[in-house]
Amino acid sequence: MRNIARFWIFCILCVPLLSLLACSEQQDADANSAVEPQAVRVSVMTVRPQAVTIYDELPGRVSALRTAEIRPQVSGIIQKKLFQEGSFVNADAPLFQIDPEPFAADVDAASAVLARAEAEFVNAKVKFERAELLSAQKITSDEAFNNATATLAQAKASVAEATANLARRKLELSNATIRSPISGTIGQSFMTEGGLASSSGSAPLAVIQQIDQVYVDVRQSSMSLESLRETALGSDANDPEKLPVKIRTITDKPYAHTGTIVFSDISVDNATGSLGIRILVPNPENQLLPGMFVRALVPREVYSSALLVPQEAVMRDPTGKPQLVIVTANKTGEKRPVELGPLINRHYLVKRGLAAGESVVVQGQERVQTGQILEITPVQPAPDTQS
Repeated sequence: MRNIARFWIFCILCVPLLSLLACSEQQDADANSAVEPQAVRVSVMTVRPQAVTIYDELPGRVSALRTAEIRPQVSGIIQKKLFQEGSFVNADAPLFQIDPEPFAADVDAASAVLARAEAEFVNAKVKFERAELLSAQKITSDEAFNNATATLAQAKASVAEATANLARRKLELSNATIRSPISGTIGQSFMTEGGLASSSGSAPLAVIQQIDQVYVDVRQSSMSLESLRETALGSDANDPEKLPVKIRTITDKPYAHTGTIVFSDISVDNATGSLGIRILVPNPENQLLPGMFVRALVPREVYSSALLVPQEAVMRDPTGKPQLVIVTANKTGEKRPVELGPLINRHYLVKRGLAAGESVVVQGQERVQTGQILEITPVQPAPDTQS
């Protein structure tokens, strides 16, 4: 009986010891599992250098490549209008016909004056040759020879004057037909048949504009020009006239043709700090009309080897500074501070802190701790929404 009691006492004392041993084994298992953390699954992309151009979107106004105001060079009554308003006219095409009869009469009168002057010249020349012969034989006086010489010179001058006057009268007759000085589209006629065209009038008879190419005039900050030259060493941006300029219409739609810079002011506006820029834009469909407002995307910065990362790949530290999670050579994550540039089509341009060929975590970076092993999958590119 005494042995049975001792046995139960022994069992009661062993139960706490067994519990302590089980807890120790569980703690050892938990410690072993903490030493071997699980890999974090993330999506990454490898950064490749690419050429990037950053634009300033500036408002601009369209003007014609060439504009010609049609004005009469002679005065008279308009007999005919020889064009259709709004049509295309070629250079030297007749536009208006002024009554030519008064000018034809002036031509006839000038021709008669020239004929008389030529007859007087022939007579003076015969007298001069006779006086010259007599003077050589000492038959006539020197005064008679001098008079014949002067008469011949006057007759020659009269012929020259009459010839010039006839040429002027013929020019006036030809100017009675008003012609187009350039090829282009002619607008509204401000004079009809029967109207009096005056060479001294201030109002044009019509206006022709060449719009197969047009100018777009904009103003850009002088700081943008300096930034362009700093970021484009060794590229065409050292000569901004070689860089293409994109155009967007008044409805914010992309225009089919790109323009080129043909002129830039050499002085900066004191009030705005901007430069005037003129852009030449092809306009074969006559979509851009003079006076229309458009938007021009003028290059501001050019990078020949830019590094771009998606916007969602950028994290912020507690102070708000940007950082990226970089995949190291041993497949672990490393948080690295970077310097960002502008946002381009939902991608940040990284100026410092990132090298070409490195892999950046784009999705799942918020779960990554420095030194943690990563399970890597390529990121799926988002559809390009840039127009």
